[in-house]
Amino acid sequence: MRLLLDEMYTGLKDHLEVLGWEVETVRDAGFSGIMDKEIVEYAKKRDRILVTQDQKLAELAEILEVKHVFISNAMVAKMIDLGIRRRYHESSSS
Repeated sequence: MRLLLDEMYTGLKDHLEVLGWEVETVRDAGFSGIMDKEIVEYAKKRDRILVTQDQKLAELAEILEVKHVFISNAMVAKMIDLGIRRRYHESSSS
């Protein structure tokens, strides 16, 4: 599978490539100050899964039936919480 990472996830490119994904970032694609719709259309034309934390971008992808993953702040907070609890064996009643 091929991914297109939105700007906030550019730093994850190497990590995802090590995990076996074919990754392109919006910067790699030459986008700077471009309209959200153009990013979504780019992902669709190149059959890439768009990874974003931008709700508007995710909504446009949904409308245009583009494969996407929306990473919400709540998802990030839960991952941080889980990582801390696993690493430091904290119970949920801290």
